[in-house]
Amino acid sequence: MSRRFTIPKLRWIIAGLLLVVTLINYVDRMAISVIANRFMGDFHITTNDYGQIVALFMIAYALMYVGSGYIVDKLGTRLGMALFVGFWSVCQVLQGFTIGKWSFAACRIGLGLAEPGSFPAATKAVDEWFPARQRALGVGIFNTGSIIGAAVASPLVAFVTLHFGWRTAFVVTGILGFIWLVAWLIFYQRPQNSRWLCTTEEAELRREGVITETVAGEALVAEEKPRWSAILRTRPGIMLILLRFLTDPVIYFVMFWLPFYLEKARGFDLTMIGEYAWVPWAVGGLGYTFGGWLSGRLMRNGWNIGKSRKTAMTVGALLLPSAILAPLVPSPALAIAAMCVVVLGHAIWVTNLMTLPTDLFSSNQVAAVAGLSGMGGAVGSALANWFTGSIVAHFSYLPIFICAGILHPTAMLLAWWLLPERYFRQTPDTKPHQPDVSGRQ
Repeated sequence: MSRRFTIPKLRWIIAGLLLVVTLINYVDRMAISVIANRFMGDFHITTNDYGQIVALFMIAYALMYVGSGYIVDKLGTRLGMALFVGFWSVCQVLQGFTIGKWSFAACRIGLGLAEPGSFPAATKAVDEWFPARQRALGVGIFNTGSIIGAAVASPLVAFVTLHFGWRTAFVVTGILGFIWLVAWLIFYQRPQNSRWLCTTEEAELRREGVITETVAGEALVAEEKPRWSAILRTRPGIMLILLRFLTDPVIYFVMFWLPFYLEKARGFDLTMIGEYAWVPWAVGGLGYTFGGWLSGRLMRNGWNIGKSRKTAMTVGALLLPSAILAPLVPSPALAIAAMCVVVLGHAIWVTNLMTLPTDLFSSNQVAAVAGLSGMGGAVGSALANWFTGSIVAHFSYLPIFICAGILHPTAMLLAWWLLPERYFRQTPDTKPHQPDVSGRQ
């Protein structure tokens, strides 16, 4: 293929695009919480109404997570990602033109149906562009966008709202998705079809088994299409769903309940929440990169792929019991410090957990598996949030923090027990080193 212009280290440009789309995903979903009081007043929406709107978003999100992975596997990474980002950006913009509770709720349902799609698509993109020893790092990079998005949503949306109104805030954040979409369509193709890929990186990807001679044009049509029933009959498929079901609720608890906890139990006012509630997310961002680097480093040191991933997950899981300390320590600063460790540990854990579909399943099944496991996490989070309110109202936050502290270690033990090395697929960069008997270096 002749190339007039190529981009060195193109895989890292792809990783950067995935980081940015994850950032936009979180800005769009969290914008509602920043400006809730504004549109609630205009539409005469009660707190109960607001809760219903949020619940509808979560239900749509959980239901579509599994379907989105299947769609990405059917359409391919490029078109699948474009479809979901385009649809959720339209829904985000339309929130600025709503006229009441139900039109607003309809837009949020649309957002919930579209936003899950970027995660299986991003996981599939990492599988297409990165060798196994770098895949967890690639997943960690794009997941860092969720941390950055959570951190920048409040100041960005508040600034636009204060200067131009809440409707404009939805329009502006929605337009960000369309701008990103143009860059995605320009730069993204599978590496074997990319016009931007330089010959040096192409040779490296071929050597590491990312590009194979059998994957081209017609061969893709002949690949077996992903089937949910087949995935659900496998132990790895069931285990990935279970692991996300057990551990995703912890990070959603931090996302939706930490500000309430700081206000109700630690005496924070709104200003203090704005000043300090972002700190755990900033610290947690380090965990995504570190978690991806750690498992890759272990593989470079000769560890097999399954042991490397599970060891990195164990490092993260062992940090989570610090959650139990949060309601027990005497000062709010120590409570926030404990939650910093929680978010850091979860980031290390989930970076490698979200990479496991690429290690356990063939490329044409990766997005479907990622979607199924993400659905497990969304269902677990919805149930956990439902019961959290009742437990807090009747008892205290302590039982919730105890659960948050023990779920990851429990899941870790299950992973070591039920996902032995024989389930992990081998690629050229993960096979044990063999002497080169041909005499080539």
